[in-house]
Amino acid sequence: MTKSLKWRFIITAVVFAGALMYLMPTFTKELPEWWADFLPKEKVHLGLDLQGGIHLILEVEEDKAVEGTIERLVLDMKEVLRKKDIFYDSIGTEGADRFKIAGVSLSDRDRFDEILSGEFGNLKSYSTDEGRRGIDYVLGITDREAKAIKEAAVDQALETIRNRIDQYGVSEPTIQRESDNRILVQLPGVKDPERAIKLIGQTAVLEFKVVDEDHSLEAALDGTVPPGSEILYQRSYDPETNRTKKIPLLIEKRSLMTGDALADARVQFDRTYNQPHVAIRFNPRGSRLFDQIAAENVNKRLAIILDGNIYSAPVIRQAHYGGQAVIEGNFTSDEARDLAIVLRAGSLPAPVEIAEKRAVGPSLGSDSIRQGLLSIVVGGMLVLVFMAIYYRVAGLVADLSLVLNLFLVMATLAALKATLSLPGIAGLVLTVGMAVDANVIIFERIREELRVGKTPRAAVDSGYKKALLTILDANITTMIAAIVLFQFGTGPVQGFAVTLIIGVFWSVLLAMYFTRQIFDYLILVRRVKSIAI
Repeated sequence: MTKSLKWRFIITAVVFAGALMYLMPTFTKELPEWWADFLPKEKVHLGLDLQGGIHLILEVEEDKAVEGTIERLVLDMKEVLRKKDIFYDSIGTEGADRFKIAGVSLSDRDRFDEILSGEFGNLKSYSTDEGRRGIDYVLGITDREAKAIKEAAVDQALETIRNRIDQYGVSEPTIQRESDNRILVQLPGVKDPERAIKLIGQTAVLEFKVVDEDHSLEAALDGTVPPGSEILYQRSYDPETNRTKKIPLLIEKRSLMTGDALADARVQFDRTYNQPHVAIRFNPRGSRLFDQIAAENVNKRLAIILDGNIYSAPVIRQAHYGGQAVIEGNFTSDEARDLAIVLRAGSLPAPVEIAEKRAVGPSLGSDSIRQGLLSIVVGGMLVLVFMAIYYRVAGLVADLSLVLNLFLVMATLAALKATLSLPGIAGLVLTVGMAVDANVIIFERIREELRVGKTPRAAVDSGYKKALLTILDANITTMIAAIVLFQFGTGPVQGFAVTLIIGVFWSVLLAMYFTRQIFDYLILVRRVKSIAI
């Protein structure tokens, strides 16, 4: 064996050994303990249509994002007018994109106009009416700004949902924008769809508010809720009855701090009862703000509220907490973990509604896999038999190349952590046909050279050289088409394109390199006098 041929065989052996290592976790359920420390452990991921899971179309309520912006502007306006000692009768929302300030004192008009042009310069004045009790202003945001808020809300919702799902631990999810306000979410292999849906759709608006202990809770429950307060409920688990009950609390409406002050949230367990809780850490701004809140409310209860539900309401015992706090609430481990996930991933800018929900059962996935594999086996066997009959020994070389091609495609999918879907199996079936296409071109060229009387070695050399440009031309155009499909297609189309791209790559490489290697071995080492082709 020549030195060059020997090194080519070594390189080939290394490639196939690496492919085998990547495929071992897919075909072997139990691997040695040392395997994961040194060798690949990722399996070939199956798509939603093969292993089951959930398919969701989420609709972002864009108008709620605009309403939330207006509500924040109302709160900011109240705070500024209070600090500036500007008197007015009332302030409240007026439709989805504007609010009304009624009864601004005539004597404060100039100062109010100065505030509008300075601190609220982005607001648009829709109307100004002067009456007996003062001046009524209708203010709001422009149509252009409302559109930008809606666009940003969908983008932020997409990113927030992606962060939550990534931390939830779903392998190869599909998360992409479907239309102006719709988001497609596919979660293959999810065992608890209701929990996943709850995690995805939770708005996760975290607020810190003081418990109102200056007014009577009983009177508030009877209907006399004091201005500036509201009734919220805290969930409490009763071990005696094994039931969860809701405890009402009177809470001041003013939010002292929100979830944007958080830097991290992690599940921890207390040492006494081993109960899970969520430990939160504030960013520098949040740390300063939380210590300020604590200093002003020592010995008062501070309610930690998520989406309008009180998770805990501990008593503030000290004025300094070092940028950390704890959320307790009789959680299970899964509840504490999900709460930490939504806090870390951030709150949704607007609520999301499930416009479409579809579950794919494992039985359908099994049927798809069985039928898909059957199509590959039947198609592959027909190609193998045809090549062996028509091209004889050379056909057997092409058959070996075809089998190795499928082997390398699956190993590449595992190495790239790509997802094999039902369209991906269709791509594999197409690859089976295309894998021998290059060999057919080469073999026909070799036949032509043998007919004119060339020796086997000269015929092989000439056949491969003349076939090279034709093979590259055909497969490069196919590769370009597959790349375009992957770039601009959606989930199923991308699954087809991925396997096609990988299949074309390996089919060309095996046809031009591996099969040539076999022919060189037969001619140079075994010294065959003729080639059965």
